Amino acid sequence: MQQGLRLLIQLVLEFAPVVAELVQKRNQDLALSKYEPIEVIPEILKVLNPSNKKSSYVEDFEQERIFQQQLVADNHQTQLKIAAQERETALKLPEVNKILDSWPLRLYPSQILDHTNYGRTPLKIFIAPPQVHFGQFNENRHETISQIELMLAEGLRDFLNKHYSLNSQVRPTELLAGAWDSKRFHSESSIKALFGMLKTEPILILESEHDGDYLNFRIAYWGLKQGNYYYKTIARLPYREILEESAKKRALEWRKIRDELLVLGEDLEEINHIGKENVVNLAILEKVEIWNEKGIDISKLSLQYQVNHQDFENLCQVLITYHCLVAGWVADAYHLVNHGVPPVLPELLPSLLSDTFDLQSVQVIASGYKQIYQALENERCYWIPELALQLAQSLSHLSDAYGDKLRSWANEQLDYSVSTWLQLRQISLQDSTNPLQAMQSAVSIKDEEYVKKLREYFVAVGDSQSLADVEEILNCVANLKHQVTLQHIVLSHTLTGHSEKVTSVVISPDSESLVSGCADKTINIWNLKTGKLIRTLTEDLGEISSVAISPDGHYLAVGSSQHPKSNVKVWKLNSDKLLHTLLGHQKPVNCIAISPDGQILASGSNKIKIWNLHKGDRICTLWHSSAVNAAAISPDGTILASGSSDNKIRLWNPRTGDPLRTLNGHLGAVKSVIISPDGEILFSGSTDKTIKVWYLATGKVLHTLTGHLEEVRSLAVSPDGEILFSGSADKTIKVWHLRTGELLQTITEHSGAVNSIAISQNGQFLASGSSDKTINIWQIN
Repeated sequence: MQQGLRLLIQLVLEFAPVVAELVQKRNQDLALSKYEPIEVIPEILKVLNPSNKKSSYVEDFEQERIFQQQLVADNHQTQLKIAAQERETALKLPEVNKILDSWPLRLYPSQILDHTNYGRTPLKIFIAPPQVHFGQFNENRHETISQIELMLAEGLRDFLNKHYSLNSQVRPTELLAGAWDSKRFHSESSIKALFGMLKTEPILILESEHDGDYLNFRIAYWGLKQGNYYYKTIARLPYREILEESAKKRALEWRKIRDELLVLGEDLEEINHIGKENVVNLAILEKVEIWNEKGIDISKLSLQYQVNHQDFENLCQVLITYHCLVAGWVADAYHLVNHGVPPVLPELLPSLLSDTFDLQSVQVIASGYKQIYQALENERCYWIPELALQLAQSLSHLSDAYGDKLRSWANEQLDYSVSTWLQLRQISLQDSTNPLQAMQSAVSIKDEEYVKKLREYFVAVGDSQSLADVEEILNCVANLKHQVTLQHIVLSHTLTGHSEKVTSVVISPDSESLVSGCADKTINIWNLKTGKLIRTLTEDLGEISSVAISPDGHYLAVGSSQHPKSNVKVWKLNSDKLLHTLLGHQKPVNCIAISPDGQILASGSNKIKIWNLHKGDRICTLWHSSAVNAAAISPDGTILASGSSDNKIRLWNPRTGDPLRTLNGHLGAVKSVIISPDGEILFSGSTDKTIKVWYLATGKVLHTLTGHLEEVRSLAVSPDGEILFSGSADKTIKVWHLRTGELLQTITEHSGAVNSIAISQNGQFLASGSSDKTINIWQIN
């Protein structure tokens, strides 16, 4: 079966680039780009989701998968419609009769073009069998040709029925055995005639042509709506050598039987009579052994071995293997490209090639499929991780036979799968980072099946370290599922002491007090747990835009948005003693933020001013081109993020005033920014009704959360960084699970816009201030 191995390697090397080129051409026709960000195709997703209920980035991710699948399906349907029109045209052409005069098939085009009973368009396979005649079969030439065709058809039929059945809804293929009229012409002229009439159909022709002591094995292929056909000789099969090797093997086996019969006392003449052509072949072999010992070059001799039906059947088995290998690989490529179906041939290779399957074939096969996957990345990037993982699993089934050598090629496919998975989630890897460990930061509940398949793979190859990493990923998924199940928020108190809209709320670090600022020019301090009003500050404040408490709970900072009284005041929280009035803003102060170390205060109007919180001294001024609506300082105090009415987010060094980066992505003014407790993620809310999740180190958008019907005015994140809360002008508070992107809950208790929300450091309470003049305190269970 070594010839079968060489054929498969040659086929993959020749044919994989052809399929990849076809896919790339289709991508160009469809103008597809690799890893298209989800947020740039909202209109398409609206078409796919008319209800416009997009509650999470995972739903966007899933919708993108659906979009890609729908795009392929729509493209396929369009091709079918065009093919149907061309089919009708082809049957009406004046030259049809002339073409049929030299038609190489026993079937008419109308019979082949009938799609009455099909779901998916099957790959149609024709066999053009060789006209072999050798030795004693010369007298029965036509019978021999017929037997070859019958045996080929039966062997290929059995293979296709098991793995690529016409009735299959996954990989349908239709074998049209016996359709080839071997009395007609072969080669390019027959292929061109067929393509002219059947180019609307996916066709594979397996052609063997007699050429002296060889069979030239060719394939012809074209897919749906393909501009031209592929036709090439991929192997020269030394069929005389195969027959002779079979005859020699029989002769050697006969010698053992002859010797055993002689020991039993049987007559040599009778034994030789029974042995028939084995006697002649053995005599030749024994002479060859003697000649070889004498150093005679027997390659110059014409040795006439006698063959029989057993040798003929062995030759047919080799031909059947050839046909099955080619049909399987081409069918895999066709259904993968047109229907997104993963290949099955890698799992079948051990049984097809038995002991001839080696590392070289694994490398070539894996490389061939990967070429097609890479060509599909633009069109179906969200399918690649599963496809590559499936191929890795298929190859891993052979690990018992080939050990570490095979594992390297299987692992290459596995690495390709995981790296694509991470790319889709915009997770960049440092050289020292373990990809499986990196997955933990982005895995969602909906990735559970993929991760379980990873576990199956590492069990199969015996990689205990990677298996432990995968178990950690599954633990993350389990924790996410548990957290999603447990998350529940109930209304504890409604506070009604303000007479105008509540603009800002903050909870003290000890989770005991709540401070609220209001357009009625007052600040109220409440008992968080009981909801009782403790005291009210009213000292010439103007309309309050924002309030903040220092991390040690000692200082209260208040920003005023009423010009010309725009200023920032700092109190000792527990004594109500006014420490500083910070002047210098020429326009309303819209936001304030205190650094986690409690040393600096940032206030934003059209500029950002950085102050020493304790002394009241100005440190520096940061220049914006538009009104600054929101500000946040990272936990380590090295980054200040500011959101502006120019739709941008700017990152600064708050101690030096140096600009670090500008984040673009929102289509409306940025109204809220916060940074995660670990300092890695930035969240922003906008008048474009979206929430964006940014990787702070690179400035890349990780996810876009959609679902609010009006602008997002305020954000808060739980202390463990798992839950995000968003308040909106649509009067709702939405609760998101960050790792899954799932919308856990929508709270609709307020009758006015939700202007500000805050969560306690113990994670047990959420406060929301609204234009309905109330503050709601929620208990998180």
